[in-house]
Amino acid sequence: MSKSIVDLVDQLPTGGLTISMLKSLDFVAPGEWQNTVGFVNTIKTVTGEDDEDLIQQIGERAIYLFNDKSQGYQTALWLYQTVDGTDKALGAAALANKVGEKIPLLGFLNSVTPKPDKAQTIDLTLKLVAELVAFCQINGIPGDSIGDFVASLGEYSGESLIRMVALVCVDGLIPLGPDFISKAISGINQTSPNELEQNSTFQNIKDVIPGNNAGSKLNFIGESFDSVKGWMNGIVSANNLTPHKVVSNLHSFVDIADDKLDYLAAFLDVSTNYYEHTGTQTLARRLIERAVAEI
Repeated sequence: MSKSIVDLVDQLPTGGLTISMLKSLDFVAPGEWQNTVGFVNTIKTVTGEDDEDLIQQIGERAIYLFNDKSQGYQTALWLYQTVDGTDKALGAAALANKVGEKIPLLGFLNSVTPKPDKAQTIDLTLKLVAELVAFCQINGIPGDSIGDFVASLGEYSGESLIRMVALVCVDGLIPLGPDFISKAISGINQTSPNELEQNSTFQNIKDVIPGNNAGSKLNFIGESFDSVKGWMNGIVSANNLTPHKVVSNLHSFVDIADDKLDYLAAFLDVSTNYYEHTGTQTLARRLIERAVAEI
């Protein structure tokens, strides 16, 4: 890691498109997410502590844990950063068309391969797998612990919950439509190991996905996504989520017609990094909680 955990948390933005997007999704998880930034501020927020000496001790222990390569914290952060970083390439390619329509929602190149639906399906399922593997890394458990991950989703809160809400809304409903769960499952089932190998996100994170080869890793991706369909369906039905409802809440910061959702999905891909932002916050919280328990 080129940056310290202190710098990463200190440099989290307080505004911008990512923050606006996450705030607009508050209607799904009211009051769950506060954009906590700054390392010392995060320690105070997580612990409720204001004793400077204790805050110093907690901070030093958290830094030590993050820097310990035998722990999974750096891998987890790298995953959050990497699945978002590849989005930028996908989004930039997708935004190269129709420059003149509405700024800055520029449009999709239909000639981009894989086709948008296939690309979005792989993107969605890989983000979910990244969350699962990061969860396992942070908690020091085997990377294929699907059952533990699914059980933990019911306890997700704060930045972790809003990240999963954004995954459902921004990487699921908007690009793939109301039946995004079944579409993603059938899409992954119809993806060949060779197609998966051609996906840049997969290439970047494949070494931490359980499995001996692309075929077994593909099976793990499918199994992982299938295991969370119940939880995702619960989020959708409890909030009566539709693409239209999500987009109407996004209108506070972006103007887009309902028939241009592929444009919106491409724009959000290239202009936001909600996985990295909230993933950094999750990691900071977990490090601080563990540091408090250990000092």
